[in-house]
This record gives sequence, structure tokens and C-alpha cells, in this order.
Amino acid sequence: MKLKGERVASDLMKEISQILLTEIKDEDLKNVTVTYATVTNDLSFAKVYFTTLDDHKREKVIRDMNNASSFFRSSLAGRLNIRHIPEIKFVYDESIEYGQKIEDIIEQINQEEEND
Repeated sequence: MKLKGERVASDLMKEISQILLTEIKDEDLKNVTVTYATVTNDLSFAKVYFTTLDDHKREKVIRDMNNASSFFRSSLAGRLNIRHIPEIKFVYDESIEYGQKIEDIIEQINQEEEND
């Protein structure tokens, strides 16, 4: 990703987080944390990665975030200083869960070594 793409991705993360905090009324979406964003080189498409505190409602939150992408785009139009707001696709970020699984495995191995 080029420098401008990185700046736009960073701005998207910051502004979407702010919109989630201040403008969203759905309580399930209030627990969403934006973790990362990527933007194509032509700035026409963005993937925004997020995680949520309530893992039981993950599918609903994914669906609701993608359904609200047009709301986010219209809100971002007034906040970002770019000509065209990229199409946004929200993707659940599983890296935190993956890291937790690895940490659990390492802890289990250490406990087994202590018991031997």
C-alpha cells in the first residue's frame, strides 16, 4: 500500500471508530473495535477489520456492520478530505483469537513440563 493509501486507511480506522462510539445506536455495534484497515492503490475499495467483545453475536455483528457500510460511507464523506470515499467491506479479525489459542497452547506445554 502506498503512502496515501496508508494515510486513508489510518483515517478510515480513526473515523469509523469515532462513528461507532458517537453515532451508532445499536448496542451490539457499540462493542465493536476497529483493528486494521487496508485500501486498494486506487482508493476505490477498503477492507476494515474489526473485533467484538460479545463472541456469541459475531455473525449478527458482521452482517450489521456490512449492512451499515453505506451509512459509514455517507458519514465519512463529511469527515475525510478525499474526493471519493472507498467502498467498505467489514471483515471480522480473527488474529486476536488465533493469538489467544497459541498462548493457551504454550501455557499448556509449560504446565506439562512443570509436572514432569
